[in-house]
Amino acid sequence: MKLSRLLLFAMLSLGSFNKTTLWAQGGDQILDGIGETELIARYVFDGDAKDWSRNNLHGIMSESKMKFENDAQFGKVLSLTAGSNAYVTIPGSVFANEESLSISGWIYLLSDQRNQHFFDFGKNSKTHFFVAPTGNKEKNNLQTEITTVGEKYKTDGPVLETNKWVHLVVVIDIPSKSLNTYVNGILTGTTKIAKLKLDQLFDSNTAKNNVLNIGKSISPEDPYLKAKLHDFRIYRVPLTEKQIGKIYHNSLKSEAEEEEPEQPTGDLPKYPVKTPQLYNQYLTGVSDIKVQTVVGDLPRLPGTLKGIYANGIEGPEVKVIWPAPTDNSSVLKAGQYTVTGIVSGTELKPKAVVTVQSAKEAATPELKLKVFNLDEVTLSSDSHGHDTKFIENREKFIKTLAATNPDSFLYMFRNAFGQKQPENAEALGVWDTQDTKLRGHATGHYLTAIAQAYASTGYDSALHEDFAKKMNYLVDTLYDLAQLSGKPQTAGGLSVSDPTAVPFGPGKTAYDSDLSTEGIRTDYWNWGKGFISAYPPDQFIMLEKGANYGGQKTQIWAPYYTLHKILAGLLDVYEVSGNEKALEISKGMGDWVYARMKKLPNETLISMWNRYIAGEFGGMNEVMARLYRITNEKQYLEVAQLFDNIKVFYGDAKHSNGLAKNVDTFRGLHANQHIPQIVGALEMYHDSKTPDYYRIADNFWYKTTNDYMYSIGGVAGASNPANAECFISQPSTIYENGFSAGGQNETCATYNMLKLTSGLFLYDQRAEYMDYYERGLYNHILASVAENTPANTYHVPLRPGSIKQFGNPKMDGFTCCNGTALESSTKLQNSIYFKSIDNQALYVNLYVPSTVKWKEKNVTIEQTTSFPNEDHTQLTIKGEGKFDLNVRVPHWATKGFFVKINGKEVKVKAVPGSYLTLNRKWKDGDKIELRMPFQFHLDPVMDQQNIASLFYGPVLLAAQETEPLKEWRKITLDAKDLSKSIKGDPEKLEFVVDGIQFKPFYNTYGRHSVYLDVTLK
Repeated sequence: MKLSRLLLFAMLSLGSFNKTTLWAQGGDQILDGIGETELIARYVFDGDAKDWSRNNLHGIMSESKMKFENDAQFGKVLSLTAGSNAYVTIPGSVFANEESLSISGWIYLLSDQRNQHFFDFGKNSKTHFFVAPTGNKEKNNLQTEITTVGEKYKTDGPVLETNKWVHLVVVIDIPSKSLNTYVNGILTGTTKIAKLKLDQLFDSNTAKNNVLNIGKSISPEDPYLKAKLHDFRIYRVPLTEKQIGKIYHNSLKSEAEEEEPEQPTGDLPKYPVKTPQLYNQYLTGVSDIKVQTVVGDLPRLPGTLKGIYANGIEGPEVKVIWPAPTDNSSVLKAGQYTVTGIVSGTELKPKAVVTVQSAKEAATPELKLKVFNLDEVTLSSDSHGHDTKFIENREKFIKTLAATNPDSFLYMFRNAFGQKQPENAEALGVWDTQDTKLRGHATGHYLTAIAQAYASTGYDSALHEDFAKKMNYLVDTLYDLAQLSGKPQTAGGLSVSDPTAVPFGPGKTAYDSDLSTEGIRTDYWNWGKGFISAYPPDQFIMLEKGANYGGQKTQIWAPYYTLHKILAGLLDVYEVSGNEKALEISKGMGDWVYARMKKLPNETLISMWNRYIAGEFGGMNEVMARLYRITNEKQYLEVAQLFDNIKVFYGDAKHSNGLAKNVDTFRGLHANQHIPQIVGALEMYHDSKTPDYYRIADNFWYKTTNDYMYSIGGVAGASNPANAECFISQPSTIYENGFSAGGQNETCATYNMLKLTSGLFLYDQRAEYMDYYERGLYNHILASVAENTPANTYHVPLRPGSIKQFGNPKMDGFTCCNGTALESSTKLQNSIYFKSIDNQALYVNLYVPSTVKWKEKNVTIEQTTSFPNEDHTQLTIKGEGKFDLNVRVPHWATKGFFVKINGKEVKVKAVPGSYLTLNRKWKDGDKIELRMPFQFHLDPVMDQQNIASLFYGPVLLAAQETEPLKEWRKITLDAKDLSKSIKGDPEKLEFVVDGIQFKPFYNTYGRHSVYLDVTLK
């Protein structure tokens, strides 16, 4: 059996402009060239019905005796013999808001009796989807059928031989409106499914209403399947013929054979070279530039340059795609060299003349600003008394959090320590189930969210008290469990207190990640003093010994990622409430980690942190630096530095290049595995004052937002490599290598990008930071929450006619993004305002109805606005004092930025993409009015600029669609004034273009097109 086909890309050629070698990332990231984000479930049937994907949608075997037998071709397989009446059911939650489906599996028929069902999925016998491999009453050939109320779709296939392995695949392709059947990699049947939607077949809200049988018909009168089964898979995307052929052929290869690297599927429309690409069709020239750098550092080349346009067109600055070196060999000595860029859709090749100087590197900035505590900033209704999107989303989360039971979030911790569960305690689902190697991650997010909710609910004493009780209960329980670790179970009993001496589990001959009821170890007395987690220590130790990511018990799933969430949550509790137990737990686990890691050689650390997902440590460097700052105990800063991702940060152990030298070392890598590491680098800069840490963070931010960003502010979603959670394989090639069929823009990656952005702004008050923050906040974070519940997005699909998929409405089953959503929506006020460390300046970063209490100045500033439904805001000063009021002039405010103080217009020189300083001795009651007229503008895909998103001011407008599309939505706009082609109501932010309705993406809950095929005339 070939479970190994899971490592998959090592070298990828990406066109003539940029070619490079990608680092191969081991682990279950890609199966047969298809990213795991596109896989819903996989049942190998090699002795059980467990799901081998990370989603833990384990099958249940029928009460009839299941039989497994050895097979010459596939090893152990499931055998459903005559008279056994055996079959497998899989969870009804397998199909949750999916758009399309592909189902693949191997079957070895033992009987040609008709009406046997390979699988039968649906709500009931009148609304279901099945494959009858031996035919029905009328025909004896392969039959695939979908039946809904009033509609029936069928495909015919060949007569299948008995006693022979056959690979069957059925694809429901909703955008293409087709049902396709494949036998042994060959298309054998197709039919149109014009009216079908998967929500007709499956209940996405109530999983128990779905019946999902493998080996049995939903109808009781049909015979049970008599066959052998192997490797049954369910994908959430319509597989291509090429992908299906690869699955089939790879299954037949010997173990020793290596797979060819997977190439992008290339299913997006291809455009001729001469296709007009927005304003670039009028572009006649781009100025060359001169830049300077110092020896060793690659130059920072500007993402855009001033363009010269014909026909009276006032086009935007021109996006230039520069080469992206994989090392810094071009700048290792002083001198001068030339870099040539390209402009998509043109033959223009602007040049940058780079002067490399022997001078010292520029000094990195000092911390200048600090944040306001969450209880010092309150959100308000808008100027018309309506709840804003901020308040709507906050209330969805606050109210649902208040109704949660902390024992659900403590369930797996008690389980790991072999403790009795409280009455009525129920485990969480999804990634917090019994067998899940990431269990406990949601508890960390929950701790942070409860702490933030506690800090933010001074407006409601009952809520405030409820969150206080929840915090204390969580911490008390975790403290009691942590106190058990490394101590005898009974007085005088044996124990292992040394974290470096943890033995194998009882009766075991190796460390393993088996968390099943039968296999989990609960001998906490052997785990070392201070240990706390929702699983035993084995995964941490296995990582040190080389384990990769995956579902087998010899594989692991990001143990330090989970630990970071827990420790961050505990420190958040400590910082808002002063709970000393929370700090003691954190110190105990910090000591445990320090004891193990300080003994590891550098080579091991480099290996650990560069293993796909297995080595994902979240922000362990960040939380250890925070712990150092709180305790002033140096070992925590020392261990924080042991989490340096040397390969990404510095290129190699000699610190030859890497991000510290402005080399892009993260292309093709898992985005959210690495963004928190960069956040941690900035946090360590705060305490260590090591300049490289700041450069790593700043260079990374610049590269991601210029070369990897989608219009909503997200930065991942690769089709090459075939993983929706990865950065594209080459910078500035989103169209060529992005738009993964499995979705884009993992929501928790944007959460972390915003965290990095606000952190950088505290050091360097560049408006571009908060311009990005506004983009990601409005168009991804606010847009990630369901209309009526706190359900939220994991990946956000941005292909034509897509639909957001929301999960976790009751906070009872978490993915990573469901976890960060708890945090995002309980701290929405945290970056509206910042203050200078010397309390001589206030920064107004976002235009949100709110009030900030500046205690040090004895001043309150109230912001009254209906932004973004209005293009103005008013700041009212309560109190008095002399200070700078710095207000952001957004980059999109190209029609002007106007200021009135106490009703009188003030002449100012306001530059879009900057901060404007208003300085005076402010008096009680002073009013500052800011107006920034909105206009429409386009944000194109960097390497195919006719594909673009439409914005009105800061707001991304999405086309409202009625069905999935295969092609991009086409619109035509006036080249000199976009508004001439757009009708609508700016106060409602609802518009019409070419007969299609557009409204804000954050108010879009049905099908949408965020990217459009735009023609300018």
